[in-house]
Amino acid sequence: MNYYDKFRVAPGSKVNLDNVDASFKDKHESHEHALPEIEANREKLHDLQYLMYAEGERSLLICLQGRDAAGKDGTINHVLGAMNPQGCTVTGFKVPTKEEAAHDFLWRCHKHTPGKGDVAIFNRSHYEDVLVQRVHNMVPKEVWSARYEHINNFEKLLYDSGTHILKFYLHIDADEELERFKMRIEDPKRNWKISDGDYAERPFWDAYTKAFEDALSKCSTEHAPWFIIPSNHKWFRNLAVSRIVVECLESLNMKFPKPSVDLEEIKKKYHAIVVKEGDGPKAELDK
Repeated sequence: MNYYDKFRVAPGSKVNLDNVDASFKDKHESHEHALPEIEANREKLHDLQYLMYAEGERSLLICLQGRDAAGKDGTINHVLGAMNPQGCTVTGFKVPTKEEAAHDFLWRCHKHTPGKGDVAIFNRSHYEDVLVQRVHNMVPKEVWSARYEHINNFEKLLYDSGTHILKFYLHIDADEELERFKMRIEDPKRNWKISDGDYAERPFWDAYTKAFEDALSKCSTEHAPWFIIPSNHKWFRNLAVSRIVVECLESLNMKFPKPSVDLEEIKKKYHAIVVKEGDGPKAELDK
């Protein structure tokens, strides 16, 4: 099954999250059953990111959005953590700082987009400005409603500059969110994750649903698609995200660059000899 097409929001379509099964798990019955595929995808991600870094001709931006406890941190840790930090950055977007608020809403995100050869992961993103600010009436409707077009233009600019974009909405239902809040309260290792704000946002569930649906519907394009990932099962979330990123990167047909030096000349000029010294061999260069 091609996950890229299965979970992608088709451009121009109207999203209804109530029609998406957050507990979907495809053919797999358990984490144990899915684990070999997840690990295989992680290995592919590592190799493909290395290839992108070496090629140095394009970049990848991954945006993670979802409700509180949807699994954004977990996805970064268990899936995207397979990438080499040398060519990968992670940026989280919280309440704008005074400096960020003094600029246009895209400014703080634009400066963290990836350069050629790199991967950038956004934990929350520029979409917060059509989600939180809309739900809590932080700006007038005429302001946030105009931002969808700004976002689409921004993402088209990135794409035209060589950045491929994948946006994942991690879809959990209301009962699953409450269960995860409970785990954060009861598990000492997760206590630090819980906050008053988690429960304070619960009454706005329906308002957030509408805001997410509009963002997914208005801003899923051919060059910057949204994917709705069933995430009640954390292991399936990891499987789906890893497979989609792999499918995207494999489709780019990336190539290693040609060497910048004459390899034959290097071989003629230097050759390696191995000599015994002490307890083990030592490699030396001999002209």
